[in-house]
Amino acid sequence: MPAAEKPNILLIMIDDLGWMDLHCQGNEHLHTPRIDALAAQGMRFTSAYAAAPVCSPTRAAILTGQSPARLHLTNHLPHQDRFTPEKAPLLPAPMLDHLPLEHVTIAEHLKAAGYATGFFGKWHLYKGKESQFGPLAQGFEVNLGGCSFGGPPTFFDPYGIDFLPDRKAGEYLPDRLADETIGFMRQKVEEKRPFFAALWTYTVHWPMEAPEPLLGKYRDRPLKGYNDARYPAMIEAMDAAVGRVLDAVDALGITEETLVVFTSDNGAFDGVGDNRPLRESKGYLYEGGIRVPMIVRWPGKVGKGEVTEVPVMSTDLFPTILECAGAEPDPATPLDGESLLELLKGGGTLKREALFWHYPNYAFHGGNRLGSAMREGDFKLIENFDDGSVELYDLSKDLSEEKNLATTMPDVAERMKARLHAWREESGAAMPIRR
Repeated sequence: MPAAEKPNILLIMIDDLGWMDLHCQGNEHLHTPRIDALAAQGMRFTSAYAAAPVCSPTRAAILTGQSPARLHLTNHLPHQDRFTPEKAPLLPAPMLDHLPLEHVTIAEHLKAAGYATGFFGKWHLYKGKESQFGPLAQGFEVNLGGCSFGGPPTFFDPYGIDFLPDRKAGEYLPDRLADETIGFMRQKVEEKRPFFAALWTYTVHWPMEAPEPLLGKYRDRPLKGYNDARYPAMIEAMDAAVGRVLDAVDALGITEETLVVFTSDNGAFDGVGDNRPLRESKGYLYEGGIRVPMIVRWPGKVGKGEVTEVPVMSTDLFPTILECAGAEPDPATPLDGESLLELLKGGGTLKREALFWHYPNYAFHGGNRLGSAMREGDFKLIENFDDGSVELYDLSKDLSEEKNLATTMPDVAERMKARLHAWREESGAAMPIRR
């Protein structure tokens, strides 16, 4: 594909943004006008899923197109066992403490295809100071802020984040990352190079910090369902920062040739978020842990104001973006995602029949059961590893997963369970260890 025909790619991933954390998703209490406008300009996915209920596995899945089960990177780093409850019957499954360099990432593929590649924000795919596993080693030419941190020490400069030099005391991190992304895009437009910009914000992750004017706004107007005024304030500040980046795309005159993807890495943390009507939150295989917002804009290719209920997953972004860029993954490397390009264009259907998850680890806040899950059509099955029980839900009638149908529809439950086991076997999924 000639360079002039290669679309620029802007991949925006918010950290811990829940399915209901946008006004366009139906939350009338939140103010997200810029992302709402993005949805009106493209396609909004109402059944989009993260590859895992926590951050690091989803990030690895997006970079490689492979499931966390296949990658053996199934929990947030640095340590998969440090959250194990004292009397838990199972020890978590063993996992890697970094994304190995032998994986050819989406950035490496795009760089080979002539793209300039820049990373801005949260990486969280290795432990400690072992930066040889960071963005610069995985195909990115620029890295601002991508390190081992799961959350920033603070959202205000001086941030204390590796690979993000201090700039202006008191500056807000989403604004800084927006500036860096805009500067990168402007430079590449001047160089007439197509670019891949990954803006993977640290917000709305803990610590809860937002600019004082917004904090005052939400202190004076408590929002239904939110127990911390800082959280909706962070969401609004994030929306404004994303809006500035989108404004820059327009100002640079590249709107028509830029593919924009907006999503989140997992559901909202229930300590601050409100995932209702979904059940549970970050760290759980219920919908509140894995169903996330997703919006795609590509003028002339994706219709305006489109909404689809087709279930998709973050692993799909790898083959989708590569196909849009005219690049091809290695056919010898297994892929767990499927290109959404024809779906985005308004035609075609996906070939796969089911989505799968594997979370054999404990979340940092405790309370989750180790297990696997799958969605097939409207049916969702969860297998719990502690006692071998299964839960079956019809999401078309029971989005909140309140009515377990496993005993009333045993044939469906057994068939799906067998298929889930076969997927785990094919993926080489690591299993927890009984004490």
